[in-house]
Amino acid sequence: MKLILASTSPYRRELLTRLGLPFDVVRPEVDETPAAAETPVALVRRLATMKATAVATQHADAWVVGSDQVAELDGRPLGKPGLRTAAIEQLTAMSGREVRFLTAVSLTRAGEPGRDALDTTVVRFRHLTNAEIQRYVDREQPFDCAGSFKSEGLGIALFDAIESDDPTALVGLPLIATARLLREAGFLLP
Repeated sequence: MKLILASTSPYRRELLTRLGLPFDVVRPEVDETPAAAETPVALVRRLATMKATAVATQHADAWVVGSDQVAELDGRPLGKPGLRTAAIEQLTAMSGREVRFLTAVSLTRAGEPGRDALDTTVVRFRHLTNAEIQRYVDREQPFDCAGSFKSEGLGIALFDAIESDDPTALVGLPLIATARLLREAGFLLP
């Protein structure tokens, strides 16, 4: 069976590689703008599904994995900062707080019902000084990461604790759920 990852994220590509299945990568062309009054859970689910569906309509013979991640602080979504100033603002707002990271995955193929999963990881940030935040942002430049950090890198030093059922979810693709969805679709995994 053919498998496609609907993402150009190097983090998701590396994670999916761990499952040992051959796959192609296709950029999904979707608008990631949150809808008015859309909750972070609804947003992350919608984006994962839209990414998978957009690619599946172009590749009818393939199963397509779409995924997205949204950080949630005070009920509001925090996306990818894009710029240094926005990353500093996000980390300052999260300092000393608990933040939920919602990671959705969707597996679909044209003509098949979609399969979806959602992982919630809670990160407790330590109290961070302005200097610590700036040093971190300048060193890792996490501008393409929801929440402005890379937990697989130096970002782990920003935390007091992580509560998660799947440590890969915080990096961008919950492999436990993804493996389950792939097995349900007929892929041979251990």
